[in-house]
Amino acid sequence: MKNNNGFHILVRATVALTALCAFIGAVVLHNTPSRSTFGNIMIVVDVLCVFMLLLELWGFSTQTKKKVSRMATMITRKERDSMYNFPAPVIVTDADNSIIWSNQAFTDKLYLEGEPYGQKLHDVMNVDMERIHDSKGDLVCVNTKFYYAKAVENEADSNLTLIYFNDVTDYIELDYEHRMSHRATIIIMIDNYDDLMSGVRESEKAHVQVEIERLIEDFIDGTTAISKKVSNDKFYIFMEERHLAPIIESRFKILEQARKIVVSDRSNITISIGVGRDGMNPAESEKFARQALEMCLGRGGDQAAVKENGEFNFFGGLSSGTDSNNKTRIRMVAKSILEHIDSHDKVLVMGHRFGDLDSIGSSIGIVSAARQLGKPAYVIVDRTKNLAVSLIDYLEETESDDLFITPKQGLSMFDDSTLLVVCDTHNPALVESAEVLEKARDIIVIDHHRRMVDGIQPTVMSYLEPNASSACELVSMLVQYFGEDVRISAPVAEALLSGIMLDTKNFVMKTGVMTFEAAALLKKYGADTVAVKKLFANSIETYHQKSSLINNASIYRGCAIAFTEETFPEIRIAASQAADELLGITGVNASFVLYQLGDTVNISARSMGAFNVQVVMESLGGGGHLTMAATQMKTTLEDAKQRLNDAIDEYIKNNFSE
Repeated sequence: MKNNNGFHILVRATVALTALCAFIGAVVLHNTPSRSTFGNIMIVVDVLCVFMLLLELWGFSTQTKKKVSRMATMITRKERDSMYNFPAPVIVTDADNSIIWSNQAFTDKLYLEGEPYGQKLHDVMNVDMERIHDSKGDLVCVNTKFYYAKAVENEADSNLTLIYFNDVTDYIELDYEHRMSHRATIIIMIDNYDDLMSGVRESEKAHVQVEIERLIEDFIDGTTAISKKVSNDKFYIFMEERHLAPIIESRFKILEQARKIVVSDRSNITISIGVGRDGMNPAESEKFARQALEMCLGRGGDQAAVKENGEFNFFGGLSSGTDSNNKTRIRMVAKSILEHIDSHDKVLVMGHRFGDLDSIGSSIGIVSAARQLGKPAYVIVDRTKNLAVSLIDYLEETESDDLFITPKQGLSMFDDSTLLVVCDTHNPALVESAEVLEKARDIIVIDHHRRMVDGIQPTVMSYLEPNASSACELVSMLVQYFGEDVRISAPVAEALLSGIMLDTKNFVMKTGVMTFEAAALLKKYGADTVAVKKLFANSIETYHQKSSLINNASIYRGCAIAFTEETFPEIRIAASQAADELLGITGVNASFVLYQLGDTVNISARSMGAFNVQVVMESLGGGGHLTMAATQMKTTLEDAKQRLNDAIDEYIKNNFSE
């Protein structure tokens, strides 16, 4: 019969309580003349209870002795002696997991407080009673030692279980030391070093170099790491995992320390860090580090990327990046694009879903250039899901009515000799037509957004420049190197200029030297700024909707957050424009506008540069740019607002000291 200690304890407690009450009653009532009889009865009850308590204790003791005796009869004296003196700890438990026997090793190594008899096993150690019956057992830690606890069932009595403990402390410590001594490869690169040092006096260059080298020395100070300077702007570091883990935990404070180094009182140093953490050998770790560094540079620099388990984790990314006016690279990219266009029979171009002026404008720029090179070229666009219908209509009136085709038409035109160019996105989930992308064999990507991990692959060429203001800026600079035979018309130049003006908020946000050069080039091609301005005109209904969103805004930790439960035709345009307007509020670092379409909540995010909305949107499954990002979530509006608040809290916690 199964032993039930809980039942015995309950019986003892009940009887003892009854005896105590009876005794108190007897004392009180016995000296009362009118109630002496009741007092005598209480005395009798008290005596009976004491007798029952003694009887129950005797019975339980007898039952336990029988159990131990029954166990003892199952093994010989020689076996008992062997088990008792066995070098590994061994115990026997009953059906309630109470210890009813232990050998000497158990009391010497695991239970140091005398005899463990009668103790519950889970009171002695944290053990999973289900896992100890597995073939491997359960790993437990007792008294700074590690053991695998393994149960052996008793075939003669299922209520009794033998558990032995295999000491694996040496193995665990060896495995830990192996993991902690694993060497990761770290590559640190100074962002745009040549541009920063151009025009700087030699003495100033030497001073900056000393500061950079001191920064690296401080980074590895107190560790067993070694560093090697391979060029003026690049360092290799080999560091053990025991020292790398705290650095990652502190989110690479070296990024902030690097920003304090000033070059000629005009610019701050920023660095990009690639970490290869879990390579099988040094060569593989170095490969992972290079991939991580490439991701950092593709996302604008001033951040660290750690590659482990096939995934990237990013830290930092607070700066907007240094403007790069590398015309040599632009010329080489333009030459490569020309070669690919020349080697294909036709060119199809598409941007992202719900295309805007930048997406459509940059696509038109490539199509116009390809047509002047003698290749049939078209823009794939879904008019029903587009935010730049005014631009499409304008180009069909002024240029040609066969510039644009539907995704279905594009799919039917596709063959092995077709080149696909994707503008203003490199996210395969956001392209205008996923079917066309899947069918394409040769793909060129032109984008200004920060590089994401799972971008469009494979490609014959990718031109990702996160420091550019817009895709239209990139296309404008490329077109001038397509040769003398390519000269875009004024309407196409206006389309490109509209994209630049949209993403720069009329040359206020994220403008660099190349931005103004592109605008000047487009003006040279005949772009009319008045005509461009007309492309931004909204209906009175959209203006009212935008105003309603702004009136509904509230401030949360320096962020303006607005939402609406209403749905109207131009809600995407109204939401993006409202997000832009909210940045004009004093004390607002970022703005977020939420609206729901069907079962999906959309968020448009904007910032002035001090707050990286891309990181916040990435944590919610989206992405974008440091100053402009978005995401979509299949959830309710209330849940989306809460998750957005949590993401803002996490971003501020990780990047700002409060």
